[in-house]
Amino acid sequence: MSIVALSELLGASVHDASGAVRGRVREIAVAPQDHPTRIAYLIVRTADGERILPHDAVRSAGASVRATTDASGWERFSPSDGVLLLKRDLLDQQIIDIHGRKVVRVNDVELESTPVNSHLLLNVVSVDVGARGAIRRLSKGLVPSFTLRALLEKIPPRVIPWQFVDLLETDPARRVKLKIAYKGLAQMHPADIADIVEDLPPAEREAVFETIDEEVAAETLEELDPDVKVAIVESLDNDRAADIVEEMDPDAAADLLGDLPEEQSARILEEMQPAERQEVTQLLEFGEHTAAGRMTTEFIAVVETAVVDDAIEVLKRFEGSREAVATIYLTGPGHKLVGAVPLLRIAVASPAVQLSELSEPYVACAPDTPQDEVAALFDKYNLITLAVVDEHGRISGIITADDVISMLRHRD
Repeated sequence: MSIVALSELLGASVHDASGAVRGRVREIAVAPQDHPTRIAYLIVRTADGERILPHDAVRSAGASVRATTDASGWERFSPSDGVLLLKRDLLDQQIIDIHGRKVVRVNDVELESTPVNSHLLLNVVSVDVGARGAIRRLSKGLVPSFTLRALLEKIPPRVIPWQFVDLLETDPARRVKLKIAYKGLAQMHPADIADIVEDLPPAEREAVFETIDEEVAAETLEELDPDVKVAIVESLDNDRAADIVEEMDPDAAADLLGDLPEEQSARILEEMQPAERQEVTQLLEFGEHTAAGRMTTEFIAVVETAVVDDAIEVLKRFEGSREAVATIYLTGPGHKLVGAVPLLRIAVASPAVQLSELSEPYVACAPDTPQDEVAALFDKYNLITLAVVDEHGRISGIITADDVISMLRHRD
């Protein structure tokens, strides 16, 4: 088992089974749907056009490549979707290092070569993002190989294992085909994805949001700088944007749509499901810098006569954010807000205890309360959530602590 660099293989002479030179390596292909790391074939430029040398017909690979078959049996190459070409798709391209949580540029690709019976098995093992890869490529053909090897040994390697790499694919037709892309990215915390996205050029930002799961995309959007957030949504198709906005908290969705041009905001709303559209439309009617403009309509409220077991059943069905379940609100006659129960008190109480017995004094504000006053209430009372009530004392929504943090972070 040994390591061979992509830059070493590119341009290498290719010998067929007879030992005759039949061409040179132009590209190396991986078919992710068949195997995520194994080299599927080499594309060889011959006097008779470009031919495919299958992976199981490679006997050795390095400064030259030797095949186990005659050139007459090599099929003619024709481009196809769903194939990763290492030179085209990796060299000098930006990728996401999901382990280091950053964007880097690829200088070379390292392949592991393992003899198997009569042929050589080649697998992508890492990408070189350091000086070694750059020097190897710049010096190719200019410096004797033994001199180059001595030089490279003095330079510390800087590589990223292939399992920590996510590809940035900007071509929509190929983006769907490359199934290896974005699996690792989607498992990262949305705040970390947001940090990465903000370092990317616009086309790559769009590529990320076209590919990752809608729920992950929604959470990531909420973490982004407002200007970047708007630019990304403006670049997406309306149906894709609607799918993502539907997964956002209603207050965050309303803030986003309020920052978009009115025509595009209307088109996205048209693509949304009726229930989500109604929630967001209601919030759009309020001033952005007021309590109502910052609140979410996803909260838990039960009648004051309910018991702990009732609250737990409601919690099981709740699909809102984690922050919104920190407080269970109690309503009395006319749906007026009459109490609030911290989630912790419910967790340690017996199932039959009435929630009104666990209620604590609550803090509420009117829908038109300025956002600075909202922040002051959170600071004064050390709140996790704040109820927003209408003129009749009915709860319209809640503001959560993370909303206030976001508000303060982006305040002019």
